[in-house]
Amino acid sequence: MYPNYEQRQQEFQATATALQERYTRLGWVRLVVFIGLVALLIVAWRELPWWAGLLGTLLSIFGFARLVRQHEQVQAAGRHQQHLADLQGQELASTQHDHRAWPTGEVFVDPQHPYTYDLDIFGAYSLYQKICRAHTRAGQQLLADWLAAPSTTELVEARQVAVTELAQQTDWQHHLRAQGAALDESPDQIKKLHEWLALPAVVQGNTVRTAALWVAPILFTVAMALWATVWPWYLALLLLVPAGLVLRGSFEEIQQLHALTGKAAQTLRAYAAMLEQVESATFTAPRLVHLQRQIGHEGSAASTAIRKLAYRLSQLDVRYNAFVFLLEFSVVWDLQQAYLLDKWKAKYRDDLPRWFAALAELEALVSLGNLQLNHPAWSLPQIKEERRLTAHELGHPLLSETTRVTNEMAMPTHGHIHLITGSNMAGKSTWLRTVGINIVLALAGSPVCAKRMELSPMQVYTSMRTTDALHESTSSFYAELKRLKFIISAVEDPQRTAGRPVFFILDEILKGTNSRDRHTGAKALIRQLVASNGAGLIATHDLELAELEAEADGQMENWAMEVDINDGELAFDYKIKRGVSQSFNATILMQRMGIQIQDF
Repeated sequence: MYPNYEQRQQEFQATATALQERYTRLGWVRLVVFIGLVALLIVAWRELPWWAGLLGTLLSIFGFARLVRQHEQVQAAGRHQQHLADLQGQELASTQHDHRAWPTGEVFVDPQHPYTYDLDIFGAYSLYQKICRAHTRAGQQLLADWLAAPSTTELVEARQVAVTELAQQTDWQHHLRAQGAALDESPDQIKKLHEWLALPAVVQGNTVRTAALWVAPILFTVAMALWATVWPWYLALLLLVPAGLVLRGSFEEIQQLHALTGKAAQTLRAYAAMLEQVESATFTAPRLVHLQRQIGHEGSAASTAIRKLAYRLSQLDVRYNAFVFLLEFSVVWDLQQAYLLDKWKAKYRDDLPRWFAALAELEALVSLGNLQLNHPAWSLPQIKEERRLTAHELGHPLLSETTRVTNEMAMPTHGHIHLITGSNMAGKSTWLRTVGINIVLALAGSPVCAKRMELSPMQVYTSMRTTDALHESTSSFYAELKRLKFIISAVEDPQRTAGRPVFFILDEILKGTNSRDRHTGAKALIRQLVASNGAGLIATHDLELAELEAEADGQMENWAMEVDINDGELAFDYKIKRGVSQSFNATILMQRMGIQIQDF
């Protein structure tokens, strides 16, 4: 049974509310303390020796800074608890078949993909929206990659072990996701950071700029001293010229640096919090242990390093301050920050991409672990070398448990076809998608919507939703022919699928032509697929195609999904049975739509 999300939401919300109230109280305390300190310092500077006033000022600044820090920590803790409370509510909605809180993956929709478009892998109300719990764009992309291509048996089995462990660590994964909820990552922000890593250093290795870091503050101090004593202001300013020349020479490079890293500080702080959560975990699954080890550098924590980077980048943003010219001519501020960023990059250049990649994979695994957590009745499939697909109580993962109907599945996946006949609305297309989408889940390393499932490595190809393409002046019939050619080529040439055998799923083939051509073409296609030792499912209304079973020498089986008619009412059980469909319901459905049916 999945966690009691309603109770957890109430608990986290209560904590978040208490922290918010504490934050408000501390805000008033902070105001009163500030006013009190100002009053005391005024009295101290008037009534006490200068050194006592200075000491009091320093102590006041230190104490008030501590209070401000505590205030900010309470605010951060309250936000985190609020994110946790929101997360529980979103997961509660998901258990009730409402997945609107999660990313749709619309950007990954590709009608030309071998199967994702037909199987509702991406887009609104898709498998991706049901599964994805990643907040980083890299994590979302990686999960999409897993669903868009089958993984090796070794990777699938490693992910299954990791997913099982993560499903048992509800609190840990929820804290990770709550940290990610604070992430506001622009589409190309991490890409720009990678570009910055590839750039040469701005200051390191440049003798003049390195010298300016030390010489400029000295010249500024001397200039101010001479201005205050003997020189006129215009002569003192001459000592600032060298700093100006160096800053001018580095202006374009620092502009490029800031363009690539600007506004990244807040994003990196969220990344650091997520990485710190990973560092705190205790894992036993080999894949999780490996990923955790990837997050570090010679014994130092990745989260600490990224927080330092975030701080350095935020300091570079000071260049937009109205009084920045004082900092530039006194300590060459831009060069100082560029130098510190150069040092950071020199130390962690090779580590940052690895940290991001490890975090992305952990987010993808957490998504699958959460799926198992929310669906404890689902199972992890077994990947076997024998070319066979079997499943017990196989159901469609996007249907709610109250409406889902499960079926049994057993067939060889080498030279074998299930031809499925049935009347309208009997559930043929849903059954095709049920099989296909669970294969996709299985070969991504995910739990499947079945009590038990066994399958061999394979590559799914589908032809279910071919439509006309006006920009190519292509009719729907021609588009379907192109799609079928695409599938036949993959069946006959294993190199197209990296040696993986194809499992095709075809729904009402050649529907864009007349009945005679459709029947003749469909029969020829099935014979060619049988001759090529193809394997898969074909759904059709053409009952005459069932005659091919007799000539297929055991390579084709007829299956049917029936509808019962009781007193003029249609009754669907959505169960698949051996044999050829004997039911018809088109005329009844047309009559219900007000179409008068007459015998001629």
